[in-house]
Amino acid sequence: MTNRKKSTLFTNGFALGLGSGIALGSLSTLWYQSKKTLSPDAILNKVKQAFLQEGPIEGSWINFEKKPRRVFAVRSKTYTGGIIRIEDCEKVQYEFIADAYTGTILDIHRL
Repeated sequence: MTNRKKSTLFTNGFALGLGSGIALGSLSTLWYQSKKTLSPDAILNKVKQAFLQEGPIEGSWINFEKKPRRVFAVRSKTYTGGIIRIEDCEKVQYEFIADAYTGTILDIHRL
């Protein structure tokens, strides 16, 4: 085998390996991002910002344990939490359920 053929095989093999590595790296990053959840603190801050648009809040909390939720065929993991604020000179508490992947509020109700 001549040096030219060896060089071409090496170059082709290197290019193939590099391309495969980039493709696998990209796919694994996309897979990881789809499985990654937001932190409970980030979700609580998002909910608090929404409530602050309507007035001050007195307190807030969130459970750090993710709970599974299923609505028909849709499955997700959720965090539960609450907000306390003053309305008409009384403390009012709200509880919420938020999607752990997006932070979207799925349900909220006044207690």
